[in-house]
Formats: sequence, C-alpha cells, structure tokens
Amino acid sequence: MKILGISGSPRRGKTTERLVKEVLSATSCETEFISLAGKKIAPCNACLACVPDNICKVKDDMSWLREKILEADAYVFGAPNYFSTLNSLTHSFLERLCQFRHRSGTALAGKYAAIVSTGGIDPSSPGKAIESMLPYFQIRHIGTVSALGTASCFTCGHGENCTVGAVALLFGAGHKIDKDSIPDLSRQPQKIEEARLLGKKLEACMTASPSA
Repeated sequence: MKILGISGSPRRGKTTERLVKEVLSATSCETEFISLAGKKIAPCNACLACVPDNICKVKDDMSWLREKILEADAYVFGAPNYFSTLNSLTHSFLERLCQFRHRSGTALAGKYAAIVSTGGIDPSSPGKAIESMLPYFQIRHIGTVSALGTASCFTCGHGENCTVGAVALLFGAGHKIDKDSIPDLSRQPQKIEEARLLGKKLEACMTASPSA
C-alpha cells in the first residue's frame, strides 16, 4: 500500500510541508512526498478533452504527476490559507483531478485522504475547502489536522508597521516581532501528535478496507 503526500504550499520546508511529512512518518506504508512549490499547474479549463480517455491534455507538471496519483492507495493533501480559503496552486491541482471522473465513476473512487490545513490567522479554512472537493472524486476523507503557520507578513520586512497584515490582525498595530510571536510548528507539539495520530488512522483505514 502506498500513500502519496502532496504539499500545495509554494514555500518549501514550511509548516504545510512539515506537517504532511509528520502524517506520512507515522505509517509503515510505502510513502512518497511531493511539493508543488515551483511546479507549473494550470487550472482546469473545461476543454473536455479528457472525457474519452480520462487523460488531461493540458501540458504542464500535472502530466508527470498523473501516474503517481493513480498508483497511490491514499493521499495526504496539505495546503495553506490564502485570503481565508485554499491557495490557488493547490486548488488548480485538485481541479485537474477532474480528468479521472468521467463516465463510469472515478478512477480515484474509494481511496482515502487525510488533510493538512495551515494558516497564520485561520488554519482551518483550506482544509474545509479541500474536504468539500473530495466527494467529486469519491475520495474518502478520514480526518484533518490544522496548525498555525508563519504568514509571510512576519518576514516581509514591514510587518511591525503594516496596519493590514497578519501581524496587526493577530497582535495589534505596532507589535514588535520576536521569536515567540512567530508561529512555528516546533512549538505546537500537540499538532505534531495529532498529525501522527492521523497518519496511523489513515493506515488503519487502508488496512481494514483497501481501496478499489
């Protein structure tokens, strides 16, 4: 059995990626991790060229991901909060799963998915968006773990003076950024434990009821 972990964050090595890897690390299954950072994945353009053979005809990085998606028995989908919803890179990736859902059901039917959801202000919103999309592909959602991430406002260089960014929204205008105020997964041990428990649950579901 194989689990494919996907981090949809455009930033490598940050909270989303780290939490996806924590979920994967808790299983004894074969796992593979892929970051979408730097990948070119266009949104679905509704051309319907995939209807005859369930193969998307848009030529970008989604093409080489196709076989990895098909061969996996389960997934860990991770995404950060962008403007209180799912970031566009992850959304485009999920849109392009449309290539699998024509005619007699979907090639992904019955597979399991765990969700990793992160954000500097509301870490739960991207997970809710992913969860709402999974039924279109008949993927079974088994749980979500969410954690605070480091909003780019903390490192843009103007966070202490900006009145509309995440720093001001979290702590108030004029807050002085220090190590303790910057969200970091290493200071959220309960979230790391939740991620590992989610990984064990994902493996248990796969073992009890393997996907078709």
